Amino acid sequence: MRETGSIIPEKYLSLSEEEIVESIARLRKRLGHRLVILAHHYQRRELVNLSDFRGDSYGLSKRAAQQEAEFIVFCGVHFMAESADILTRDDQKIYLPNLAASCPMAEMAQIGDVEQAWESLEQTLGPGFVSPIVYVNSNAELKAFCGKRDGAVCTSSNARALIEWGLRRREKALFFPDEHLGRNTAKRLGIGPPEIALWDPSLPLGGNTARRLKESRLILWKGYCHVHTWFSPEHVKAVRESFPQAKIIVHPECRQEVVAMVDECGSTEFIVNYVSSAPKDSVIVIGTEINLVNRLASENPDKVIFELARSLCPNMFRINLRNLLWTLESLDDVNLVKVDPSLKADARVALERMLKISETKK
Repeated sequence: MRETGSIIPEKYLSLSEEEIVESIARLRKRLGHRLVILAHHYQRRELVNLSDFRGDSYGLSKRAAQQEAEFIVFCGVHFMAESADILTRDDQKIYLPNLAASCPMAEMAQIGDVEQAWESLEQTLGPGFVSPIVYVNSNAELKAFCGKRDGAVCTSSNARALIEWGLRRREKALFFPDEHLGRNTAKRLGIGPPEIALWDPSLPLGGNTARRLKESRLILWKGYCHVHTWFSPEHVKAVRESFPQAKIIVHPECRQEVVAMVDECGSTEFIVNYVSSAPKDSVIVIGTEINLVNRLASENPDKVIFELARSLCPNMFRINLRNLLWTLESLDDVNLVKVDPSLKADARVALERMLKISETKK
């Protein structure tokens, strides 16, 4: 991957928020339709307010693919900007205002480990038995891996549809890198613990016996989101005791024991829609990233909305007004994200397959 960027110049550090916002407004007016700013729901409120489109990974992946703009600035984390570059034209440029805004879960599945796991599975089960399904929270190498092997990408909103698709095509599915989304999706599909194997890349056969792998339908990678695994049964119990009338909703990256105790579980977009459609005076407690919870509370003053527990994504928080302005003033020079052309075609196959299957399921 070719990326250019460096430490933000000192001149941006002394600017007030008002000066930055005014400068961004001038640049947006000057660039017009040549520029589009995308912001993930977990971003700071001031960035969401400046964006052309807000959404979750799935929604923004579609938005990126639909844009005609020459410059697309993605206020999110690294894998999102990669996905945008994969789906857009070669003459379009994708920027991430801070190249250090990565995703720890995405780093839990490295291409070398996944290739080794795949080789072990084929030696144990034989070729053609496993469909690889990679969560969108992953690096471009893994999306390309799935594209080359007749697999696909999924998001938290369409994981069920994509895993179902994979299991229709082949006897088993390998899902990586988030085991908790995998377990929660498996439960919705009626796949119980005896049919699930956990793959630990640090252990031979992922810590499994050959028999265990042969008996399993779903093989889950040992990975997790630190934002969502922070929530515990104790958090749920405390809310139930203090606010018995509250509805509790969490993200499917949460641990299964937490999901089993709450009222609803769904993707980021599901949570947003749930809150917006809830009746006046509803009390809703949300287990997801704190920036989204705070913004939902602000945007729905007729409802009582607060967090299950405070959990911040520090990587999303790396994007701020200063590095957004720096990026917009240096569009040819800094914070450019470009996926290696040798990966792009195969990764696009996996992403476009996801978009097609998701649309078919509607």
